[in-house]
Amino acid sequence: MTNTLRLAEQLIACPSVTPQDAGCQAILAQRLTALGFACETIESGPVEARVTNLWAKFKPKQPSAHADTAQAAIDSVAKKNKTLVFAGHTDVVPTGPLAAWHSPPFVPTHANGKLYGRGASDMKTSLAAMVVACEEFLAAHPHPALSIAFLVTSDEEGPATDGTVVVCQQLAARGETLDWAIVGEPTSIERTGDMIKNGRRGTLSGKLTIKGIQGHIAYPQLARNPIHLGLPALAELAAIQWDAGNAFFQPTSFQISNIHAGTGAGNVIPGTVVVDFNFRFCTESTDASLKQRLVSVLSRHELDYDLTWILGGQPFITPPGALVAAVQQAIAEETGITTELSTTGGTSDARFIARICPEVVECGPPNATIHQIDEHVVVADIEPLKNIYRRVLEGLNRL
Repeated sequence: MTNTLRLAEQLIACPSVTPQDAGCQAILAQRLTALGFACETIESGPVEARVTNLWAKFKPKQPSAHADTAQAAIDSVAKKNKTLVFAGHTDVVPTGPLAAWHSPPFVPTHANGKLYGRGASDMKTSLAAMVVACEEFLAAHPHPALSIAFLVTSDEEGPATDGTVVVCQQLAARGETLDWAIVGEPTSIERTGDMIKNGRRGTLSGKLTIKGIQGHIAYPQLARNPIHLGLPALAELAAIQWDAGNAFFQPTSFQISNIHAGTGAGNVIPGTVVVDFNFRFCTESTDASLKQRLVSVLSRHELDYDLTWILGGQPFITPPGALVAAVQQAIAEETGITTELSTTGGTSDARFIARICPEVVECGPPNATIHQIDEHVVVADIEPLKNIYRRVLEGLNRL
């Protein structure tokens, strides 16, 4: 059993259903403290749903000879060093029905070359690989030219209001400079390293309430059917090409997810219809431009409505540069794979890190079973992932 696999099993054994951390970060902090990281716990959120965040920053060990002078020199250099952040989350989604699992979800179990357990892929294996990669790297480079940090939260699978976003706000207030970040989200498709994310689309949700007048279905002249009133506008919105996308992103997508209306009786015209919708938008559009265009359609159709918005995250992109090149090279050297850059999929905490860090990449194991019953990771994928992270450290340390 490798150190990475052993640590992954320790983390999987913690029942950290969001927003609970269940001791995962204490395990990580113990390993990082032994390496010379200064570890800080940042809590946020209501008492009944307390979120735990870990911020850890590597401080080189002080040489024994001429300690004060040597430490001053190290501190001076450290201020100029670029910082690589390993980021991820210890929380997992609920298990679903326990009887449907072939083995208990918080008992790490091996079968057919796979490690089973909730969080095996999303994303406790990545966290284990990051820590062990740092252990190996610092054993070979005890005084690196590179600064290293960890940002770990227990609020990624939940509302994500008290996790990474809070830590990033505090780091920005302190003037902490971040240069590169690797988020351990499960980005691969078939083999570790075959796909990484160098950006994500933004997400903008809306709840539209179209108002009419309730009445008897046999006397429509005495009522105003909000469904009938709203359908032409909704059809127009669904047909709009919001933008054409670009070299990094697919075109912006508008999707209606729910339509609610009716009183439960078949002979009543409802007084309102509620429409839930979402934009997944690229850098060719902004949340402001999308709001303005949608409202203009509603106004042109002369609808009486209420509208509320939730901006879940802005789009971000990391163009090819030092970090992308280091990750691509590490993957090629470790696996022989030419990795695919992608911005597809949902959102992740990378959207918050990108506000304070110019280069952010997501790189992790295959994602075929994330959030599913019998979530697992192929054991043969674990060590290559750790080695990729270590090679990235080595590559960036040479810059």
